[in-house]
Amino acid sequence: MDQSFVLQVRDLSKDFTVHTQGGVKIAVFAGLDLDLEAGRCVALHGPSGCGKSTLLRSLYANYKPDAGQILIRHGEAVVDMVSAEPRIVLAVRRYTLGYVSQFLRVIPRVPAIDVVAEPAILAGIPLALAREKAASLLERLNVSRRLWDLAPATFSGGEQQRVNVARGFIVDYPVLLLDEPTASLDAGNRETVVQLMEEAKARGAGLVGIFHDKEIRDRIADRLFDLPRLQSAA
Repeated sequence: MDQSFVLQVRDLSKDFTVHTQGGVKIAVFAGLDLDLEAGRCVALHGPSGCGKSTLLRSLYANYKPDAGQILIRHGEAVVDMVSAEPRIVLAVRRYTLGYVSQFLRVIPRVPAIDVVAEPAILAGIPLALAREKAASLLERLNVSRRLWDLAPATFSGGEQQRVNVARGFIVDYPVLLLDEPTASLDAGNRETVVQLMEEAKARGAGLVGIFHDKEIRDRIADRLFDLPRLQSAA
């Protein structure tokens, strides 16, 4: 793996099996190759249903591809997320690979500030500093201080998304996966998220994202990666 790349995808394929329809297989994507350099952003592009979110989840090892490799630079090592043992995948997620999904999944009754701080604590940042960083991000994203000690399950969609973004950016991950990070946000908070992405690129992080907002995509993406919609089933 070339030193300039933080992530490389080689010949990646993914099918879904629909067990309720007699085991029909739906091909989502096949033979994908993708290169991501440090400090660059690749925007996944293509029609609805072409597999953009599935590819992001595969990169994060939430889905297991049927073939191919997902190579990520993890410290001095290169890890294949397709074949790596679960403990290695967890280590990559802890220190190297961040993910901002469209949905905030949290343990009930855990305060928002601790939800945001958790990834930093897991990465070895002392509790006090992690909570300080969490507070700074929540303030920057205009989450009212009166909400910080409340569980975000009760928040509005926009408030939950801002907590989600803060949680994703609290660690300086070398690679960030972003699934519609500005969804449900007003113009001011969208601008803050764009600034966070620009800052991540400036420090050398590689970003892979889905951005349905063309203006934001044009600002943050260095290139588009087109996914064709496959129609095959067997």
